[in-house]
Amino acid sequence: MINSSENNKTDLRNLTEEQLVAFAESLHQPAFRGRQIMAWLYRPGITDFSQMTDLAKEFRAILAEKAYISQFSNPLLEKASDGCVKFGFHLFDGQMIEAVLIPEPDRNTLCISSQIGCAMGCTFCLTGTMGFIRNLTTAEIVNQVVAARDYLAEQPPETLIGSNRVTNVVFMGMGEPLNNLENVLDALSIMTNQKGMSLTTRKLTVSTCGIVPKLPELGENTSCNLAVSLHSVKNSVRSELMPVNRRWPVEELLDACRNYPLPKRKRIMFEYTLLEGINDSPTDALLLAKKLRDIPCKINLLSFNACPELPFRSPPREKVLQFQKILLDAHYTVFIRSSRGSDISAACGQLATKNQQEIKQV
Repeated sequence: MINSSENNKTDLRNLTEEQLVAFAESLHQPAFRGRQIMAWLYRPGITDFSQMTDLAKEFRAILAEKAYISQFSNPLLEKASDGCVKFGFHLFDGQMIEAVLIPEPDRNTLCISSQIGCAMGCTFCLTGTMGFIRNLTTAEIVNQVVAARDYLAEQPPETLIGSNRVTNVVFMGMGEPLNNLENVLDALSIMTNQKGMSLTTRKLTVSTCGIVPKLPELGENTSCNLAVSLHSVKNSVRSELMPVNRRWPVEELLDACRNYPLPKRKRIMFEYTLLEGINDSPTDALLLAKKLRDIPCKINLLSFNACPELPFRSPPREKVLQFQKILLDAHYTVFIRSSRGSDISAACGQLATKNQQEIKQV
């Protein structure tokens, strides 16, 4: 279970480097003490202030009195036949979140959550059936990465598909990241800080269903990759699939994407889940190609990950390839994402903690 903030102590993993400096100064310490703390907080095996040996003993005692270092311990684990690992993390208030590690020979991608549940109610997403419970703190976000990193480090090398570290992080788990943007931005700051997790923004992706007013703030404060869950460019269809479209329809969303402050050579990734008989026709593909024409982008096609709770089906493979060919002929870069972890309900759209009792310890 993640440590709770007993006795009003400050969880230092909630703080960016700048905030750690301010915290150190609030304890009448010089600013560089905050930077020293940052250099220790995310080192493997660091769980106690006594291990921070370049800090004065007196200051370590003050930290022990005023602060603590949260962590996830004993997560529930389930391993899929394709090597994916689903983590179930207990939180201090009795709630639980999920994250998924997707190993490949050249990378280890961790799909993390930003909220408990989700308020967006997308009809093809199992997480949406949970409803919204609360936002995750910055510490609860970054500790998912710490826990996955520690899990990989503990595995025998011969059992690993790729390396023994987390190389990529995607905010594609439970929740809508832009509805918890302050904590997500702080978590991104920690992940990319050289004294923190030292990940590059090229390996970080934030996915949104289209919270249009928040997109400029995201783009102005981070250069990480942006993925937009689109799934249809017909307002009538998208509004049925994604209630957010009734507030910010396709035209507003795509205008926000056109104006998004993209770094040079970066493109927006549009996620498009193919649902048989709903958004998978050649007409849908041609309209998608037309609507995205002036946006620097690439397109990720996903087949729907079936689950008994939801009424949708994935189209046949031939239809997926036909959809892709239409977009390729329109000169788009188009990927077909293979489903990973579906046998443990760890694939896209399958994360929902109501079945946590079924997750097995391995």
